[in-house]
This record gives sequence, structure tokens and C-alpha cells, in this order.
Amino acid sequence: MDWKLELVPVPVADVERAKRFYSEQLGFDVDHDVSVGGQARIVQLTPPGSECSIVIGAGTGVTEVPPGSVQGLQLVVSDVAAARAQLVERGVAASPVQHVEDGALADGPGGAWNSFVYFTDPDGNGWSLQEGPEGDGG
Repeated sequence: MDWKLELVPVPVADVERAKRFYSEQLGFDVDHDVSVGGQARIVQLTPPGSECSIVIGAGTGVTEVPPGSVQGLQLVVSDVAAARAQLVERGVAASPVQHVEDGALADGPGGAWNSFVYFTDPDGNGWSLQEGPEGDGG
């Protein structure tokens, strides 16, 4: 039996601002933007090439977690430097490419699965890009 992660809630304070960030600056596809009974708004977005989506929203039953409290969300790409360049071009404040060396972050790329770029959404939810080997994540 397969167990697939399909949806991750990301708590935000301003749904419209977050929707613009994820769709316009990160390039996520807007799958759904619906209001439920006038008590909740739910926006589902999917990163390019991903089978897992995020959901942002406001109102009853969306999420009880405070905006900005989700950390460690990770996207895998085939070229972290090129992905970082796209983010910066779209106005996202992204860290330089870094890798883990002797238990600490060091500047520059590392080997397979050891090159990262870090950024946050407007609410402070923390994301990273990780470079996978050729053929993975891209």
C-alpha cells in the first residue's frame, strides 16, 4: 500500500498576500481558491513538478497553528543555483547557496544532496531548496 503525502497546511495571516507570494514569486500553480460557507477561504497551490501541494487559508477549520510557525519545508531541485536566481529575480530574499560541513553551514555548493538555499514567506514560514542529483527534483 502506498502512503502519499498530498497536502501540507501553511499558516498565513493574509491569504491574498500569501497567494501572490506563492503563485507569482515562487511560481506555484493555483489549484483551488474557494470560500466555504462564508466562514473560511482555502487556497491550494502546487510547486511545479510536485505531487504534493500546500494549502493556505483563513477561517474556521483551516489551521490552528500561528502564521509563520512552520519551519523546514523543503523543495528539491536539480540546479539550486538556477532556482535561487529565479527566486531573486522574482524578488524573494534568498540566502546564498550553502552546504553542511563539519556540522555547520558553509558558503558554496556541496556534493549530491548537500547544496541548500533558504528563504521565508511573508509570514516567516521557513523553506529551503535542496539540490538533488541530476534527474531528481527537476
